[in-house]
Amino acid sequence: MIRKKVIAGNWKMNKTAADGAALAKDICTEIGRETGVDIVLCPPFTALESVGRTLEGMAIKLGAQNMHPEKNGAFTGEVAAEMLRTLYVTHVILGHSERRAYFGETDALINQKVLAALANELRPILCVGETLAEREANQTLAVVQRQIEGALAGVKPEQAISVIVAYEPVWAIGTGKVATTAQAQEVHAFIRGLLGKLHGTAAAQKVRLLYGGSMKPANAAELLAQPDIDGGLVGGASLEARSFVELVRAAVAAR
Repeated sequence: MIRKKVIAGNWKMNKTAADGAALAKDICTEIGRETGVDIVLCPPFTALESVGRTLEGMAIKLGAQNMHPEKNGAFTGEVAAEMLRTLYVTHVILGHSERRAYFGETDALINQKVLAALANELRPILCVGETLAEREANQTLAVVQRQIEGALAGVKPEQAISVIVAYEPVWAIGTGKVATTAQAQEVHAFIRGLLGKLHGTAAAQKVRLLYGGSMKPANAAELLAQPDIDGGLVGGASLEARSFVELVRAAVAAR
């Protein structure tokens, strides 16, 4: 099956509203009308509106970096799915390793967020991945399986095809280290097989799987050529227009 490639930029806690709009404008100038690949920009909450305005009329989609599972309420500092929808957000990153490590997010909480996102017609970009200690203990596949089964509990097969799964080996995020192509493909193939057991082979073949551990222009082509790697969730390389555009073009070439 031909799955449309995805390149999503996770800006993390970088870029003011003005800086974000400027970066989005530079990206739009180069690839704003590219439809052969799904392109998603995920700025911080404060830049969603300005970046969203910049993306008007373009093929690039807007994503958020997190959301709360409840519709509203006394949750100081949090943002609900409906609030994101009013800003024309279409995607939301959930379960990022930084949320798990620094803010204590559990598989159960991430599951609530996934279900809430799907209920509000937001497409989750679900992040999973192991730490260096877990990889060295040969626990990679067990950790990934636990995270996916936990996060997708209660998700129906027809909903599962709307989920994008990003495999992010924690030891390769922002470190410059990258899983070898074989290591990345092995985990992606395992994830697709697991999704097949959970939701059926037909659904599993439609789910896009992204690699999220220090993908950059130098290694993108080799990673994107793998049969189960359908794109990238990009951190540092998404903060500069030239490198991000190069990654999108690598994905276009890998179709």
